[in-house]
Parts: sequence; C-alpha cells; structure tokens
Amino acid sequence: MAGKFARSWALMKASAAVLRSDKSLLVFPLLSGLCTLLVAASFLIPVAVMMVGGEHAGQDFNQRMSAGAYLLMFAFYLVQYFVIIFFQTALTGVALMHLRGEPTSVAAGFALARSRLPHIFGYALIAATVGLVLRMIQERLGLIGRLVVGFLGLAWTVATFLVVPILASEDVGPVDAVKRSVELLKRSWGENLIGNGGIGVVFGLLMVVAMLVGAVLIGGAVALQSVVAIVLAVTVVVLGFILLGLVQSSLQGIYSAALYRYAEAGEASVGFDQALLEQAFAPKKK
Repeated sequence: MAGKFARSWALMKASAAVLRSDKSLLVFPLLSGLCTLLVAASFLIPVAVMMVGGEHAGQDFNQRMSAGAYLLMFAFYLVQYFVIIFFQTALTGVALMHLRGEPTSVAAGFALARSRLPHIFGYALIAATVGLVLRMIQERLGLIGRLVVGFLGLAWTVATFLVVPILASEDVGPVDAVKRSVELLKRSWGENLIGNGGIGVVFGLLMVVAMLVGAVLIGGAVALQSVVAIVLAVTVVVLGFILLGLVQSSLQGIYSAALYRYAEAGEASVGFDQALLEQAFAPKKK
C-alpha cells in the first residue's frame, strides 16, 4: 500500500506541475460540470413534472412509462456522455499540446474537440449503449447482476482508458479508437490497469480529509448558533469540494495524455519518469 501511495503521489505531482504551468485547463472540467448539470435538469425536471401530473390524475406513472423508460434513459446517457467526452477531448488535446511543447489555449482545445464531433458522438453512442446494457443486466439479475456489471464495467473502463487521448490525437473513428486503446494497453502494460496506480488513491484520501475538515467547520458553525457562520461554512466546504473535483479531473486528463504518449511512442513526457509510468501499469501476475 505504501508503494502504491508513493507512486500515485509522484504521478499526481508530475501532472500537477503541468496544471500549475497551464491553469486554463481547469476551465474544461468546470464547463463540463455546469453542462452536465443542465443536461440532468433538462431530463429530470420534466420527468418529475410528469410523475406529479400522473399521480394527481390517478394514473400509474411507472406502468405508463415502462415502455419508454429505457429509451429515455438511453437518450439521457447519450447526451451526458457526449457532453463529458467533448470536454474531456478538449482538455486532453490541450494537455497533449502542452506535453509536446506546442502553444496551448482554451480556444485551441475547443477547436480540436469541434473537429472531432462525429467521432465524439459515435463514442458517446457506444458508451451510452454499454451503459444501458449494463443497467438492464443489473436490474434483471439482482445481486448476480450487480456483480456481473461490476466486472464488465471494470473491463470496459480498462479497455477504453486511452480512447479520449486517441480521439484527441488521431483521426480515427470511435470503434477504431477502442481497438487502438486495447492494443496500446496490451502492448505496454497488460491487464492490471486500475489496481496498480493512478492519482485516484491520492484524491480519495484528500476527499476523506476534506469531509472531516468540512464536518468540523460545519459542526463548529452550528455550535455557534450563527446563521451567517453556518452559511459561510457550508459555502467554504462546497467550494472546496468543487475545487478538488476540478483539479482531479484536470490532473486525470493530463495523466491520461502522458500515458497515451508513453504507450504510443514508448517515451515519457517532460516531468514524467519513465520507470514510474511502467510501474503504474505493471503486468498482471500469473
């Protein structure tokens, strides 16, 4: 565990060095979060209104919606994935530009993502289909379904880990991008992608610390019985979590860009130690 934490911390520091030199990368996860909230609201609010209306009219809303529920869910998945992948592509594209020593800007990231719109939509379509199928399996098979979905979801995450950097860097379609991701991962690191590294370990601990600090702040404000103190404490805690989320998303985009460059060319990017990248995805033990 100590070795994994040390490796994750080193990878996070290397990614953070890139983020410190180009803080505009934070714009992409910020806008992505705002857009995904708008998408969620655009789906959930009408559904809530329909549920209330159906209840008042004495109708069985669940039965009435059962035929179209999966279609609605698929549409939601598709739009959400499209928004998320669009901003991820823009972020990763700018990160790749930075790692290659090219001029970077937010506008350049959006221009790159716009040029990949058909591929992004195609990959969102694939991701939404996979998400819906996994959801159906989970609902129909109960506990066994959850176990199966957990395994399949992990396998899908591993297989598609480098899809976004590939979409940002190579002029290939979504299916070829998935195949290319699998090819690069097999060539470089084997199968144990998730368990052996990444900055998630570090941010998991930071989130725990943030929750503890937040609980202390809010608890202290409540003890003071001051509305102003409570509002201020809650605001600070919420902003802290938002900032952590933005930084984590940015670092993950930078991290995936560096890993893609290493997998594709066998060379570490500036600030990333080659031995560290190799260890982060050690081959699965037989």
